[in-house]
Amino acid sequence: MTALWGTTVNAAAIILGCLAGLLLPRMPEKMRGVIMQGLGLAILFLGISMGIKTGNFIIVVVSLVAGGVLGSLLKLDDLLQGVGDRLGSMVKRGPGNVAEGFVTATLIFCVGAMAVLGAVDSGLRGDHTMLYIKSLLDGITAMVLATTLGFGVAFSGAAVFIYQGAVALSAGWITSFLGEEALEAVITEVSAVGGVLIAGIGINVLGISKINVVNLLPAIFVAAGLVLARGYWVP
Repeated sequence: MTALWGTTVNAAAIILGCLAGLLLPRMPEKMRGVIMQGLGLAILFLGISMGIKTGNFIIVVVSLVAGGVLGSLLKLDDLLQGVGDRLGSMVKRGPGNVAEGFVTATLIFCVGAMAVLGAVDSGLRGDHTMLYIKSLLDGITAMVLATTLGFGVAFSGAAVFIYQGAVALSAGWITSFLGEEALEAVITEVSAVGGVLIAGIGINVLGISKINVVNLLPAIFVAAGLVLARGYWVP
């Protein structure tokens, strides 16, 4: 339970933030549009700032290409959309589409360095500071998202709990298996690839284009594999 405390706070903050957003007086359409544009720009900037920290741009490119192929073959977008649709059939309330809110919020809250590093700190040292900070940021983001995307945002709290909880509970095994130096290298490149995906979410929120971020998700795991194997193929 100690290892999961930070993750529990994070999930609760997302749910409470969503509920707060739903309880706010209904905003004029123009105001909601401006808020979503501001949030989209912030998400885009966050993704870019994460992506440029890569130590090897080739890993990012190969990961995105290979990840996109895997995601398309596995039809991850249909799978996650199906989960959102089933949740939507259970809940009929608030503005927005439940599936869209669930998918968008889950990607924003789960893809990033703080999710992994914070969960590892919670699991190894019982230090939840990073997840407390993430909880504050996620709660505010959930509140803003809920005003437009609706109640589906709250369901992303469960996804965050499962994802970060799994990392926290397996943190000791991961560190002993990889070692701290290798773990740091993996997190660097995984965060960079995750940053590109987050930038894609920002572009979607801004309505510039429609990037299938879900099908690109395997790129994160491809990046981790390439970092661990780079000693064999990179001079």
